[in-house]
Amino acid sequence: MNAWIAFWFALSVVCDVAGQLCLKRGADELPDASGVALALASLRSGWVLAGCAIYVAEIFIWLRILAEVPLSIAFPVASLNFLGVTLASALVLKERVVLRQWIGAFLITCGVVVVAHTA
Repeated sequence: MNAWIAFWFALSVVCDVAGQLCLKRGADELPDASGVALALASLRSGWVLAGCAIYVAEIFIWLRILAEVPLSIAFPVASLNFLGVTLASALVLKERVVLRQWIGAFLITCGVVVVAHTA
Protein backbone atom coordinates (compact mmCIF):
# COMPACT_ATOMS: atom_id res chain seq x y z
CA MET A 1 0.00 0.00 0.00
CA ASN A 2 1.53 3.31 -1.01
CA ALA A 3 1.92 6.25 1.35
CA TRP A 4 -0.93 8.31 -0.13
CA ILE A 5 -3.45 5.50 0.18
CA ALA A 6 -2.29 4.90 3.76
CA PHE A 7 -2.77 8.63 4.42
CA TRP A 8 -6.34 8.55 3.04
CA PHE A 9 -7.16 5.46 5.09
CA ALA A 10 -5.79 7.08 8.25
CA LEU A 11 -7.76 10.25 7.55
CA SER A 12 -10.92 8.20 6.99
CA VAL A 13 -10.49 6.40 10.30
CA VAL A 14 -9.77 9.68 12.12
CA CYS A 15 -12.90 11.21 10.60
CA ASP A 16 -14.99 8.20 11.58
CA VAL A 17 -13.72 8.29 15.16
CA ALA A 18 -14.18 12.07 15.44
CA GLY A 19 -17.64 11.83 13.90
CA GLN A 20 -18.68 9.13 16.37
CA LEU A 21 -17.35 11.15 19.31
CA CYS A 22 -19.26 14.24 18.19
CA LEU A 23 -22.48 12.30 17.65
CA LYS A 24 -22.16 10.63 21.06
CA ARG A 25 -21.59 13.97 22.80
CA GLY A 26 -24.55 15.42 20.93
CA ALA A 27 -26.77 12.43 21.71
CA ASP A 28 -25.95 12.73 25.41
CA GLU A 29 -27.26 16.31 25.37
CA LEU A 30 -30.50 15.61 23.48
CA PRO A 31 -33.80 15.70 25.33
CA ASP A 32 -35.74 12.52 25.97
CA ALA A 33 -37.95 13.02 22.93
CA SER A 34 -38.79 11.34 19.67
CA GLY A 35 -39.98 12.19 16.19
CA VAL A 36 -40.03 15.83 15.18
CA ALA A 37 -38.93 17.08 18.60
CA LEU A 38 -35.83 14.88 18.50
CA ALA A 39 -35.05 15.92 14.92
CA LEU A 40 -35.34 19.62 15.79
CA ALA A 41 -33.19 19.21 18.89
CA SER A 42 -30.59 17.37 16.80
CA LEU A 43 -30.51 20.21 14.28
CA ARG A 44 -29.81 22.66 17.12
CA SER A 45 -26.98 20.60 18.59
CA GLY A 46 -23.52 21.78 17.63
CA TRP A 47 -22.10 18.34 18.41
CA VAL A 48 -24.58 16.55 16.16
CA LEU A 49 -24.02 19.04 13.36
CA ALA A 50 -20.24 18.69 13.72
CA GLY A 51 -20.56 14.90 13.56
CA CYS A 52 -22.67 15.14 10.41
CA ALA A 53 -20.22 17.59 8.80
CA ILE A 54 -17.33 15.24 9.53
CA TYR A 55 -19.22 12.38 7.90
CA VAL A 56 -19.88 14.50 4.81
CA ALA A 57 -16.14 15.14 4.55
CA GLU A 58 -15.49 11.43 5.05
CA ILE A 59 -17.69 10.58 2.07
CA PHE A 60 -15.25 12.40 -0.21
CA ILE A 61 -12.26 10.78 1.48
CA TRP A 62 -13.90 7.38 1.05
CA LEU A 63 -14.55 8.08 -2.64
CA ARG A 64 -10.85 8.90 -3.06
CA ILE A 65 -9.96 5.57 -1.45
CA LEU A 66 -12.43 3.62 -3.59
CA ALA A 67 -10.99 5.18 -6.73
CA GLU A 68 -7.63 3.58 -5.89
CA VAL A 69 -8.33 0.41 -3.91
CA PRO A 70 -10.68 -2.55 -4.49
CA LEU A 71 -13.67 -2.51 -2.14
CA SER A 72 -12.75 -6.03 -0.95
CA ILE A 73 -9.60 -4.51 0.55
CA ALA A 74 -10.80 -1.00 1.39
CA PHE A 75 -13.77 -2.01 3.52
CA PRO A 76 -11.87 -4.37 5.85
CA VAL A 77 -9.07 -1.81 6.28
CA ALA A 78 -11.66 0.84 7.15
CA SER A 79 -12.70 -1.46 10.00
CA LEU A 80 -9.78 -0.02 11.95
CA ASN A 81 -12.41 2.41 13.17
CA PHE A 82 -13.53 -0.33 15.60
CA LEU A 83 -10.23 -0.05 17.43
CA GLY A 84 -10.18 3.75 17.11
CA VAL A 85 -13.70 4.21 18.46
CA THR A 86 -13.07 1.76 21.31
CA LEU A 87 -9.88 3.59 22.25
CA ALA A 88 -11.46 7.04 21.94
CA SER A 89 -14.53 6.06 23.95
CA ALA A 90 -12.25 4.95 26.77
CA LEU A 91 -9.82 7.88 26.62
CA VAL A 92 -12.02 10.80 25.58
CA LEU A 93 -15.47 9.82 26.84
CA LYS A 94 -14.14 7.95 29.90
CA GLU A 95 -16.38 5.00 29.10
CA ARG A 96 -15.65 1.67 30.71
CA VAL A 97 -14.31 -0.77 28.12
CA VAL A 98 -14.11 -4.35 29.33
CA LEU A 99 -11.45 -6.87 28.35
CA ARG A 100 -13.78 -8.71 25.96
CA GLN A 101 -14.29 -5.47 23.98
CA TRP A 102 -10.53 -4.88 23.79
CA ILE A 103 -9.97 -8.44 22.60
CA GLY A 104 -12.65 -8.04 19.93
CA ALA A 105 -11.17 -4.77 18.69
CA PHE A 106 -7.70 -6.37 18.65
CA LEU A 107 -8.93 -9.37 16.64
CA ILE A 108 -10.58 -7.07 14.10
CA THR A 109 -7.29 -5.16 13.83
CA CYS A 110 -5.42 -8.43 13.23
CA GLY A 111 -7.83 -9.21 10.40
CA VAL A 112 -7.24 -5.77 8.93
CA VAL A 113 -3.49 -6.39 8.92
CA VAL A 114 -3.99 -9.67 7.06
CA VAL A 115 -6.25 -8.06 4.45
CA ALA A 116 -4.02 -4.98 4.05
CA HIS A 117 -1.02 -7.17 3.27
CA THR A 118 -2.86 -8.63 0.29
CA ALA A 119 -2.87 -5.20 -1.39
